[in-house]
Amino acid sequence: MKKIIVLFLCVLPLIAFAEGRATVSLNGEWEFEQTKTAFPPTKFTRKIPVPGLVHLAEPRIEQYDKFFQRPEDTRLVEQFNFLNRDYTPMYSWYKKNVRLDKNFEGQQIYLTIKKSQYVTVVYVNGMMMGRYIESYTPIDINITEALRPDEDNEILIQVGDRAWLPSEAAGSTDKEKIHYLPGIWDDVFITVTGQLKVDKVLFLPSLAEEKVTVKTRLLSAYPPQMLYGDVMYDSCRIEYAIKERSSGRVVAKKEIKGEAKRDNRTYFETEIELDSSVPWTPESPFLYEGEVKVYDKDQLADTYTVRFGMRDFSRQGKFFTLNGDKYYLRGSNITLQRFFEDPDCRDLVWNREWVRKLMIDLPKSIDWNAMRICVGIVPDFWYDLCDEYGIVLQNEWFYWQNHGWDDQVRKEYTEWVWSDGNHPSIVIWDAINENWDDFIGNTLIPELKQLDPTRIWDAGYMTADDMGNDEMDEPHPYRALTLMHSDELNEYFRKNPYNLGDLHGWEGGFRSIQDAGVPQLVNEYGWIWLWRNGKPSKLTVNNYNYYLGDKASSPEACRELQAYWLQLETEWLRAERGIAGVLAFCHLTNNYGFTGDWFINDIKDLEVAPVFNWFKHCFAPEAVFIDVVDQRYTKHLAPYLPGSNLLFNLVGVNDYKRESTGKVVVKLLDKDGQVAVQSDMPFIIDSYGKKLQPCQIELPQQEGGYLLIAEYFPEGRDTPVVSRRYINVAQEDMDFEYYTITP
Repeated sequence: MKKIIVLFLCVLPLIAFAEGRATVSLNGEWEFEQTKTAFPPTKFTRKIPVPGLVHLAEPRIEQYDKFFQRPEDTRLVEQFNFLNRDYTPMYSWYKKNVRLDKNFEGQQIYLTIKKSQYVTVVYVNGMMMGRYIESYTPIDINITEALRPDEDNEILIQVGDRAWLPSEAAGSTDKEKIHYLPGIWDDVFITVTGQLKVDKVLFLPSLAEEKVTVKTRLLSAYPPQMLYGDVMYDSCRIEYAIKERSSGRVVAKKEIKGEAKRDNRTYFETEIELDSSVPWTPESPFLYEGEVKVYDKDQLADTYTVRFGMRDFSRQGKFFTLNGDKYYLRGSNITLQRFFEDPDCRDLVWNREWVRKLMIDLPKSIDWNAMRICVGIVPDFWYDLCDEYGIVLQNEWFYWQNHGWDDQVRKEYTEWVWSDGNHPSIVIWDAINENWDDFIGNTLIPELKQLDPTRIWDAGYMTADDMGNDEMDEPHPYRALTLMHSDELNEYFRKNPYNLGDLHGWEGGFRSIQDAGVPQLVNEYGWIWLWRNGKPSKLTVNNYNYYLGDKASSPEACRELQAYWLQLETEWLRAERGIAGVLAFCHLTNNYGFTGDWFINDIKDLEVAPVFNWFKHCFAPEAVFIDVVDQRYTKHLAPYLPGSNLLFNLVGVNDYKRESTGKVVVKLLDKDGQVAVQSDMPFIIDSYGKKLQPCQIELPQQEGGYLLIAEYFPEGRDTPVVSRRYINVAQEDMDFEYYTITP
């Protein structure tokens, strides 16, 4: 293979490439313009960063203010029909010039756009190179024939609006979104190789069998057979190497030989033994590098490297297992496509330090080990961070309402697995959100399980009643959902009281969670969302009006209710040990949307709301909860009589393989924070276990509102895990005041 020199004018220095693959980033500033028609603009008046979306163009696009609004007040809205657009769809144009030395001849040059939404057309020097409707998987284009050596080469990319995404596309509708911003939202780069190129590769681990199955898709750029007797295949040799990422030490090698079909893709599969491999876990995220070298008639044509981890994620009965051990998931959700609508989104999505704090530092500070990437995937480096620092992911496609055409869904989902399948952090492929699709559940998922057998598939609300091979379910037990639809809330709750704080209340349709035979991952619950200014979201206006009355206008009162409510509902879910994982909804979303996240003020600072600090307690891997119904916000319970005995259970939970040993301190605090009752006791919770410990306290004679708390001090820990309940002590109902604590 010849040495070549490529110069990217005004952007990159002179770069010399040796044999094998060379990759040069085209990230950075591009020229930009928008048009109403599909004709290219006559001039470009704006600049835009890549990756990014069209809202980052400078000067701003003309319709910027239509996409980003900051409403002063909230009104109850359940959903939005995308067809009711309040803007004019536009074509967005990206332009960049590159210069290549004439010595590039004889090599193959590819342009890769990792993610571009929604309809992407690529031109090089005026030649149309392809039209693509894939919005979430890479676009790879051989642009060799269009390039002119030793001259400026114009790359022009047209990105269409969501309105023009054809019916066959796989998904891309969310009834809780209003605007769908287009743009190139992941890396763009040029790759130079020989005639044979690694198109895709999967390093699929089996820790138990100490081996790695490597699946390779090789792309040949040789011309196809045109005349009878022309060559159809070329001999090739593929060398595989596995290295420790931290040290670079080679721990395994393998070589195979074969034939690559010209002008086509050829599939290769092999297994590599890996003795004494180091497991990947969120607690110890050890990474390997898989290297693939392709030789074309003994000449190096391409070198391709990916990161992967040795981990086995599976299920046993109703539980997930990681590397053979039961593994409870604790965490939250990311709805990035909704966050794109946030007026404060800006370029934060592509800021590595901001993403690391959001996805790694904050979750780990409260013992979360998992995230659900919800209704739409994320830029590739987000997955890299989770690989490197240890967060497991349920990775969900943007597929909720419209369903697309089967052939296109198969195409896009297959590329999704090939593109993202090396990330050890991704342990669950999530095909659908809150919906059903027979083709996906019963045809496509079994096919993709053959391609990647190392992960579990989820299919929205499809269960064993809908699928031949149901590996898990994702129930969404929104106990407050009825508040959105009930006009006479007081009358409704008089007949249908909700016992907030009762850890064993599984009445109604939630009983199916207990009865199911496969892992139940509760990745949505609560229905108590707030915007970052402390106002109720579009879906929760009735919640706050009902429970707070006049105080619903107070951000402090709303945040206090939200923190308390979610703490108690999280305890309710975690106390049911038949649930394989609990993921609160939602860690990041559009601030002015239908739901809300856990932050306040400007999202760039990631300043957490009070609920986030209480998550540290209700999500603690070893914790003790109070099983008592709340009396501060619920309206149907009479007060406890002064001087009576309160008998209740303490519920201990332990997510660890080891036994949890410590002590519990139970306190009853009056409205001034004075201790009215205190009781201490030792506490032991079996591995992965649950313990019920009866507790009895004598209530004080003094009437009033009280705060009941249980502080669990696991052995070796100085600070307690706190559970709390508000109770009332009086002869009859009265106005109560309560002492509040902050974690």
